[in-house]
Amino acid sequence: MDTIEKTRIADNRESVRAFIDALFTKRDLTAVDVYLAEDFLNHDPPVGSGTSREGMRRAGAGALFRGAFPDWHSTTDFLVAENDMVVELQRHRHSARRDLRPTGRTVTLRGINIFRLREGRIVERWAGSTLGLLRRLGLAQARGSRE
Repeated sequence: MDTIEKTRIADNRESVRAFIDALFTKRDLTAVDVYLAEDFLNHDPPVGSGTSREGMRRAGAGALFRGAFPDWHSTTDFLVAENDMVVELQRHRHSARRDLRPTGRTVTLRGINIFRLREGRIVERWAGSTLGLLRRLGLAQARGSRE
């Protein structure tokens, strides 16, 4: 692998890290315009958010998760990059609630995001998570998403 290719891979990894930090940590909704390509496609959108850039902006706004779990916190455990792909392993922690009442327990969910980049911008995203598995098994229903 030559130096140019190594630099491009490192730049892709940094773009994904910066996108995640801006949108999901700092809740900077302009990150969608900066890091996502116009033709961005989210293959596994969060419930109620949709497959487009605007869907990702809604996910970043966090109304779905942060409304029910105001202490929601996401952590990137690591990023792996090769060619035009970047893979993120993440953890989400929040207080468990039953009927939106605190139970006092902390819940940790793990997830994997796969991003494809083109010319430094994210063009596709796939995700794997506990919720995604439950949806695929028919044990959880997706509402309001354009799937």
